[in-house]
Parts: sequence; structure tokens; C-alpha cells
Amino acid sequence: MKNIEKEISKFEYFKIASQTADELNVELFIVGGYVRDLILRRKKNEVDFLVVKDGAKFASSFAKRLGVSQVTIFKNFGTAHFKSHEIDFEFVGARKESYKRDSRNPIIEEGTFIDDISRRDFTINTLAISLNKKDFGKLVDTFNGLNDIKNKIIKTPIDPLKTFNDDPLRILRAFRFASQLQFEVEDSIMLAAKQLADRLKIISQERITDEFMKILASPRPSVGLLLLNESGVLKIIFPEIANLTGIEQRKDFHHKDVFYHTLQVVDNIAKVSEKLWLRFAGLVHDIAKPQTKKFDEKVGWTFHTHDYLGAKMLKKIFYRMKLPLTELPYVEKLVKLHLRPIALVDDGVTDSAVRRLSANAGADLEDLIILCRADITSKNIDKVQAYMRNYDNVMKKVVEVQEKDKLREFQSPVRGDEIMKVCNIPPSRLVGEIKTAIEEAILDGKIGNIYEEAYQYLLQIKDEFIK
Repeated sequence: MKNIEKEISKFEYFKIASQTADELNVELFIVGGYVRDLILRRKKNEVDFLVVKDGAKFASSFAKRLGVSQVTIFKNFGTAHFKSHEIDFEFVGARKESYKRDSRNPIIEEGTFIDDISRRDFTINTLAISLNKKDFGKLVDTFNGLNDIKNKIIKTPIDPLKTFNDDPLRILRAFRFASQLQFEVEDSIMLAAKQLADRLKIISQERITDEFMKILASPRPSVGLLLLNESGVLKIIFPEIANLTGIEQRKDFHHKDVFYHTLQVVDNIAKVSEKLWLRFAGLVHDIAKPQTKKFDEKVGWTFHTHDYLGAKMLKKIFYRMKLPLTELPYVEKLVKLHLRPIALVDDGVTDSAVRRLSANAGADLEDLIILCRADITSKNIDKVQAYMRNYDNVMKKVVEVQEKDKLREFQSPVRGDEIMKVCNIPPSRLVGEIKTAIEEAILDGKIGNIYEEAYQYLLQIKDEFIK
């Protein structure tokens, strides 16, 4: 970026920060991700300040000038934080760090500007912009980070073995930045990651999962997922996905290898949707293929019931990875149903089958179809187009049936209290069974989804349940 001074001068809070620094006689810099993203012209909502002296004291004075009363200070780490102008402001006093092998929590000492910049993870995050009046807007590039941004490469400012050994989470951060920015990682980073992958065991699961999900949320998740697998890290943090490597499958509309097929599925979803949990469903939709793989001489490799077994595996994965259990039913549903839509292509498929798919998928039907479309990864363009047309036909049938019987508002027209009155029974499981029988009749097309027909059907079947 040619004129950084002009760019940061647009924001009054940087001018106020500069005045505050000079009044307190401290050196002040914007550092890290904000500078990197400013150069890359990416959206920025966090600012990291490096204060050469007391970061917390500066943060309090700066906050007061901005009219902010609440400042969070972490004395043990010499850091502070507050929010203003819809921006998260983070402050740290210049420091140097040392680590014990069994912990990623550093031993912190007061340090110089160079000490602080040297401890940072990657060269693209070592860039700093001075905010002092004497050199306001000057870019300080100690480790040639600007050139690495231009060349789109992830490097560490010091030996990556030391960088990752001190804080193994940086392995995941390297792959996350590569995936988010579409950068490559330097060979030395991959070598260090392979050598130190086991060190990730000292990192909390929450931090690992957070970095992993950021990779999944990136523009092309396969970049980070491939690096995780090639480095051996995936086997440690998500073995079910790593185990897909080398699993062969039919090549009619899939890649030969299930792992590479899965990467393409996730990328396909990412092209059309930012829904993180839809991407996650794409990632795990075939996780049970290794366990269900069998060879049939007539058709080749088969994976019968991998959809159902895969859905059953998810609860354990969610608990282990500390994923939000509120998202589990959605992912289970998509994995369990991902083979169902293609079975509805046949012209002879009944309205009942379409109703069942719609009822089972519910509000997530469109997401299910996105997953199914993404699941077609053949390099044969004609086959891909044929399958895509098939899914168009499926959705056409769904719409036709929904318009016919207003399935989107489907629920039994005869409610539980009326069933109890007609059958003269108390609240019980039997009420639910009768109600389900009515709903099944509607789904099967035996009766219409209207009160009169449902009530007459209740009168017909009640004696079968009351004995």
C-alpha cells in the first residue's frame, strides 16, 4: 500500500491514540493482523496496539479520551482490551517470552520492540505502523513481511521448529492463514509441522476446534484441510477424516479417493454457501465409508449403510471436539439423508416418497440438495450435468407435491385432545401412536391433508388401537 499514513488518518481514533502516546511519552505501533489486512484490503474490525512500556496504562488513558469507561486488563500478561467504534482494541506492552515444554503459556518479561516483533508467529504478522507524531504512518518491516504478502507465502520470523515448539497451536494457525488468504506455506513450516504434530496434545480442545472451524469457514477449505493431512496433523485432531485417505470408490460420479472427494465436496459447498454447519456436514458425509467398504464383482466398491452409520458416529465426534450440540441434529440429518434425493429421480417415484423426503428433511431440504449437488465430483462433465439435471427434477417434484398438499405447513389436522375425546382415552403414548398413524396416511397419500378426511380416518382406525 503506497500511502499508509493517508489510510489510517481517515480514522479519528488513530489520531487520538497518537496524541495519547506522545503525552505519555511512549512508543506506539499498530501491529499484526490489522496491518496485514490493511495491505491486503480486507475487512478489519480488530486493532492490535504494541506499546513500548506499559500497555495497560496506555489503554486506560486512550479509553478515557474515547469516552470508554470499561477496560479489561490482564495484569499477568500485560495486556488490555476494550471496544469502541464497533472495533475491538487490543493492547500489549512490548515483551519477550520463553516457554516450558509442557505448556504453551509463556513466561513473560518486559522487552523491546524487536523482542516483541520477533516472538510473533508469521512474518506477515510482524509488520508494524508507527503512530507517534514524529513518524506517524511509517511501516516498520523487520522480517520482510511485506514481500511475503506480495509473494503469498506463510513463513515464520525465526526457526519454525522453535516457533511451533513454543506454541504448537501456531501449526494450525499457519494452515488457517494459508486457507483464509489462499497463500502457500514455506517448506520449512511443513517439515516442522510433521515433526511437532504430537505437541498439539498440550493444546486445549477448544482452541484446536476453533482453528479447525476457521479453516472450514475459509473461501477454499481444501487448502487448509490438505495441509493438515499432509503434515499428519489431521490424524491427531480429526482421525475420522484422515482415515478417508486411500479409500477407493467407484469413479462414475466421485473421485477415486474418498478423502480427495470430500475436499471437493466441501469446496463445492463453499462456492455457494457460507453456512459453516452445511460445510461441516459435507466434510463428514462419508466418514463411515472405511467401515462399510466391500467389493462387489458386479459394481465394484460399495459402502452400504455408510449414511446411517456416519450419522451415528457424529455424537461421539461432537463431544470429543467440543462442538455445539445444538448443531448435532442438523448435521446428523444431512448425513443420514444425503443418498435419499437421488433415489427420487425415477419417473415412477410416488408422491408418497417425495412427501417422506420433504417431511424428513423439513426446513433443511434446500441445504440437503446443496450437499447432494456438491457430492457430484466426477471429472466427466456430461455425467455431472446429467446428475445436476436429476436433482433439478427432484426439486421440481418436491415443489409440485408441496403445492398440491401444502406440505410445508404439514401437521395432523386432528389434534391430540380430539383423539382423546373420540377414543375416550387419557393422555398417553397411545394418543401419539394414533396421531402418527393419521400423519402416515397423509404422507402415503391415502387421505388428504385436510381436517374432514383426517377425522373420518380416525373414526375408521380407532378400533384397531383400542382393544
